[in-house]
Amino acid sequence: MFIRVRDIDIHVQQEGPAQAPPVVLLHSLGTNAHIWDDQARELARNHHVIRPDLRGHGLTSCTPGPYSMELFVDDLLGLLEALGLRQIHLGGISIGGLIAQAFAAAHPQRLASLILIDTAMAFPPPQSWTERAALVRAQGLIAIADAVISRWVTPDFSATPTTAGLRAMLLRTPVEGYAAAAEALATADLTHATATLQIPTLVIVGAQDPSTPIATAQALHAAITGSSLCIVPGAAHIPLVEKPEEITAAMLNFLNPPITDYAAAGMAVRTQVLGAAHVARAARNTTDLDRDFQAFITRTAWGGVWARPGLERRTRSLLTITMMASLGHEEELKLHLRASQNTGVTQADITEVLMQVAVYAGVPAANSAFRIAKEVFAETQP
Repeated sequence: MFIRVRDIDIHVQQEGPAQAPPVVLLHSLGTNAHIWDDQARELARNHHVIRPDLRGHGLTSCTPGPYSMELFVDDLLGLLEALGLRQIHLGGISIGGLIAQAFAAAHPQRLASLILIDTAMAFPPPQSWTERAALVRAQGLIAIADAVISRWVTPDFSATPTTAGLRAMLLRTPVEGYAAAAEALATADLTHATATLQIPTLVIVGAQDPSTPIATAQALHAAITGSSLCIVPGAAHIPLVEKPEEITAAMLNFLNPPITDYAAAGMAVRTQVLGAAHVARAARNTTDLDRDFQAFITRTAWGGVWARPGLERRTRSLLTITMMASLGHEEELKLHLRASQNTGVTQADITEVLMQVAVYAGVPAANSAFRIAKEVFAETQP
């Protein structure tokens, strides 16, 4: 899809349940949102993944330079406003990581966490970027393609079809978009701004990255209080494609840390699925008679099962609706039908699972479930 933000149309891909925690992923110089394909596929099971093409890259509008970190930050802010996203998890690689740091410094309240991959607080020396910009404007991206690819991947990975795809991605980048973004790197220095960040942060670096080596990642890690560092063996500057499983695992472990407080995790998921108003009402109606029972289902059902990352929330919602309909638990069925608006389940999905109920649990059960579903959905009709 395309979204107009001020002077450009941003091409953005979205995957995963719309009500799930949003994760925005920013790509590197000379690539586009597709370098996140492997990570997005897994993250979308339990997150709303948003992948824009940066200004001057991919299918997003390419405007004449100069570009700056402030311009990229404003583009991202405009995108979030257009999508109605108040707080996000933000990940970025290389220039995407620099933009992420700049956004975090300017709008810390908009971030739940940061994932910074093969990036730095600055990319000196400035003249190397201005010279590169002049070269590509004069001779095209083919003039730097071999040198760039040799830094993006390790020699052992250079002959793969994936590397050929990266090269094609680079060569299809608009020349002005690449050059203007390179000039933005020449003037960007977030050394002081990044050191002020108080946001949960994961720093990842390929062990063989010549552009932002381990020492650079360690400096970034040291600058952000409380951050964690992950070094990926056998990867260069774009480990997203060279070591996709390792990067995905590191991101998932950071975004979904092991549960230690099942009551708190359960309350968070219960609120997200059933809605804050329902949970507050249930709390007000709790008495000594059912207090332990309410604590039990919050801890065990919501914290012990619904909070598990193995199934996306939409799937758990559909499974629950199917079981409640099959077992004839009408009150719970109503509850989860109402909650379906928060889990990405559509009325078309519900029709399909209730047809499944008719075959495997019996027509009377499905008939009752369809009746209840019509009553529930009528509640929301104007």
